[in-house]
Amino acid sequence: MNSAAATPSALAAGSTREQILAVARQLIETRSYLGFSFQDVADAVGVRKASLYHHFPTKEALGIEVIRQATESFKAWDAAKVRTPEAALEAYFRMYRNTLKAGSGMCPAGALAPGWDCINDELRQAVQELRHTQVLWLTGVLGALMPARKKGASVASLAGFVFAACQGALLAARMTGRAEDFDEAIAQLRSSLPG
Repeated sequence: MNSAAATPSALAAGSTREQILAVARQLIETRSYLGFSFQDVADAVGVRKASLYHHFPTKEALGIEVIRQATESFKAWDAAKVRTPEAALEAYFRMYRNTLKAGSGMCPAGALAPGWDCINDELRQAVQELRHTQVLWLTGVLGALMPARKKGASVASLAGFVFAACQGALLAARMTGRAEDFDEAIAQLRSSLPG
């Protein structure tokens, strides 16, 4: 596989380890976890494949760190903003569209789902933690949007639905290469939500 075309924007100033993580994340988001090798990462970073093992003993260890960084980035993204619940939800949709590059990329956690039976338990747990972090955040935001009489267990279910709908919209837009397909799906989702 030729990884050079897929990764120039992933190479940023920083340590070799940071460059490896950036390239791996970009490859996961565009090719899926099963769609790249350690050699692809080494070629894109400009190091020998054996050098990758100095930083990450296995591809699974690299994948786990990519997902953990994505989880921490999400937490930092939320912590850095003070917004109304309505603005927070709109920011979440924009984050999916723009940061995760609707039409050309996938959420790194969602990109691991097709190979779920091929990844180890620790990597699955990292993916589940990213999902849990986002669903918990959505539960708080949606809870603040829902009238008191409609709150309860349904808020957590609705949060899971919003997460799943965003993942599905991202996947559908990736299939067509059109960010507009993401926008259309999110418009339908938005119209079904409280507030």
